[in-house]
Amino acid sequence: MERRLTAILSADVVGYSRLMGEDEGGTLERLKACRRELVDPAIEEFHGRIIKLMGDGALVEFASVVDAVQCAAVIQRKLANSDQGVSERQRIQFRIGVNLGDIIVEGDDIYGDGVNIAARLQGIAQPGGIFISGTAFDHAVHKTDVGFSALGEQALKNIADPVRVYRVLLDPSEAGKVVATRRPRRRAIILATLAALMITAAAIALAWQWSFAPQRLSVAVLPFANLSGDPGQDYFTDGITDSVITDLIKRSDVDVIARNSVFAYKGKALVLADIRRDLGVRFVIEGSVQRTGDQIRVNAQLIDTANGDHLWANRFDRAAGGVFALQAEMSRQITEALGLKLTQSDAEWSARPPTANLEAYDYYLRAEQATRTGRRSRMLEALALFDKAEALDPNFAQAFAADARATAYVWRSAYDDVLQSALARKRAYDKASRALALNPDLSSPYAVLAVIQVVDRRYEQAIASAQQAVSLTPADAEAQMAVAFVQLFSGNQVEAAAAVETALRHDPNLSAIDRYTAGLVFYLLRDNVKSIDNFERARDASPGNGDFVTPLAAAYVRAGRLDDAHAAVAEGMRLLAGRDCLAAWRITLAHFRNQQDLAYIIDALREAGLPNWPFGFQGDEHDRLKGDEIASAVMGKLLRGKTAPSGNPVLMQIDPDGRAAFRSATQMITETVFVEGDMLCEQSESAFGRADCGLVYRRTNLPDYTSYVYVNSTKVFYFSPVK
Repeated sequence: MERRLTAILSADVVGYSRLMGEDEGGTLERLKACRRELVDPAIEEFHGRIIKLMGDGALVEFASVVDAVQCAAVIQRKLANSDQGVSERQRIQFRIGVNLGDIIVEGDDIYGDGVNIAARLQGIAQPGGIFISGTAFDHAVHKTDVGFSALGEQALKNIADPVRVYRVLLDPSEAGKVVATRRPRRRAIILATLAALMITAAAIALAWQWSFAPQRLSVAVLPFANLSGDPGQDYFTDGITDSVITDLIKRSDVDVIARNSVFAYKGKALVLADIRRDLGVRFVIEGSVQRTGDQIRVNAQLIDTANGDHLWANRFDRAAGGVFALQAEMSRQITEALGLKLTQSDAEWSARPPTANLEAYDYYLRAEQATRTGRRSRMLEALALFDKAEALDPNFAQAFAADARATAYVWRSAYDDVLQSALARKRAYDKASRALALNPDLSSPYAVLAVIQVVDRRYEQAIASAQQAVSLTPADAEAQMAVAFVQLFSGNQVEAAAAVETALRHDPNLSAIDRYTAGLVFYLLRDNVKSIDNFERARDASPGNGDFVTPLAAAYVRAGRLDDAHAAVAEGMRLLAGRDCLAAWRITLAHFRNQQDLAYIIDALREAGLPNWPFGFQGDEHDRLKGDEIASAVMGKLLRGKTAPSGNPVLMQIDPDGRAAFRSATQMITETVFVEGDMLCEQSESAFGRADCGLVYRRTNLPDYTSYVYVNSTKVFYFSPVK
């Protein structure tokens, strides 16, 4: 008995028995013509082997699942345009199912679940449509001229386990897209009149019950107002707001809007209609904080956005040392006012103070305020404040978790002047690990670890960490965007898009870096409208940041907006002082699991006019050095020269073993230098620790007397070896 993995196409003629009953001769002639002129040529073109050919269908084997899907698409598209002179009722239509699976081969026939699944998929496909399995999708996505709609897992008759199912989108305008849709209903089965009436009655009763059923709670905690008369107390007031959000977001029975979105309302007048429309919430919590000397007064109220009713309000007065007890009591009362049941574990978690050291807590709140600006100078300040909080209380889990999140932001943003890449990665990893050792119920450290792991190309670990973050706090937009980021680079774009959509429900005003992630997700799903929208929002949320401008160019190219693409590249080059280039994006996005995903971005940026090297450098191929020539020119040498376009003097010392130092008036980098192929490579603690490789060209008869020029993703270095 022979077994093998193969692609199976199962096709069935819709309404075959009816067609034969109404016009046997005409139906047979049209079927023969269809096979002769359409089906057989398509199967031959895509190298298929017909296993069985029945009157009402066919079973075909392909060595390539891509060929099987393409063949099915050609058949359905051509069939849709044939039989134009025949009435709609007499037209021939196929249902087609495609699966990639293990089969048993006996003679010229094939058997097994691989075949059965293809047949079951064909059976649930719509007339003129194609359904394929998840295994087929995984191999065919982005390799065919069709799109796909994810229908989720479906139970198929006589198949033990549910099967992931995708509907093939045949419209040319949807080519390359992968979209998520709700699971379709199976074809309706004609029932007896009495049964139909019973189902209808049940549906009416269910609809009636649903209209009166309680809907899921949704809440926005607006930034509490600082009434202390001192703007310097904003950080403390924001901390009170955060504590309420954190307590509510831990619950699984309420949707809570993330801090990023609610803080857009800070200092603005309360307009319930706007908040209800923009955030989609039923309830709003607002309040104020007054800190005078050693005393704290907090006022809070719960408001129904539908009618403006105040459902609960209270005032809390405590000494500064009782701030945690104040927060716990306020959260308890809000929870009860929302009609939520407070379990013993909820009460214990809320009542447990994050630290016993109020000075450490104060440093933590100040660090959080600095972190949320996202600015380089404030990030440096934030890391120093976190250090102070952690030194005062080495068991302060929330401080370590927030430190890890802030450091990961520095790392992802390549703020090497704040903390070099390798050091930032180590710090983020160490702080997240310490936070989890102190409190394994925190979700944020898992999200940080997930991002680090996927950039390190540890994809399965990254997915597991991100899923753990979501399992602890499903309503946390940060955790959902960690899932989106991880699935994006792991090659699972449909799952990434689902996480983005969930995050948007909790944080309609995603941060610039999260909008950038969302833009990449939808870009790779070939959804140009959503991709452009998210990239534009990232650009607008972080004006002056060229890293959020250039990706727009790729999306504009795919949407056919070439003038806008060229303008985006020009703007990105201006903001990044000419340093932006394809080589830099190759390094920044090198952790894509599927290199075709990276290529789909780079190819569009090239078409938009982004140069391969910084400052638009172009060398003459005739002057390019080979690997042995590069080694002879630079290894074990002191290189003296200048960088373009500034003309700043530079020294680069390279030992024979590759240990090197790069020195300028403003920069000192220790690194390793080596020759790989015909490229000179530098590897340091910057750029995620990745090798930055470039080309070396010989120069002759030039007024500055430099002998060579070396270009990589960050520099154009004109130099001569010092004798």
